[in-house]
Amino acid sequence: MSDTPPQNPDFDSMTRDIAEVPAVEVLVTVAVNLMSAAAVKLGLTEEGDKYKDLDEARKLIHALAGLLDASATEISSFHASPLRDGLKSLQLAFREASIVPDEPGQGPGEKYTGPIYG
Repeated sequence: MSDTPPQNPDFDSMTRDIAEVPAVEVLVTVAVNLMSAAAVKLGLTEEGDKYKDLDEARKLIHALAGLLDASATEISSFHASPLRDGLKSLQLAFREASIVPDEPGQGPGEKYTGPIYG
């Protein structure tokens, strides 16, 4: 057993660090994390189907679409355009991976993006 006390996080330092990050960077980082997680759950990584879970992928894609829809006026097209392209790719991959595809307009995130056709 160690005599050293557990390290407490330096919340003041963490607050200062996040305060220096522009909102657009936070939004893009969250979007990229959602995209990456969705790709894993769709089985699009090197591990393939090992982590495939379409129910989880649906949730992540839907959240990504909602985030992009809500932040569309807050981030420039420079940032938004590639994120929208990535979202559409994930939506198409989801449609292809589904044994029983959703009706157009009913797939993950299509509430925000409109129907995606494969």
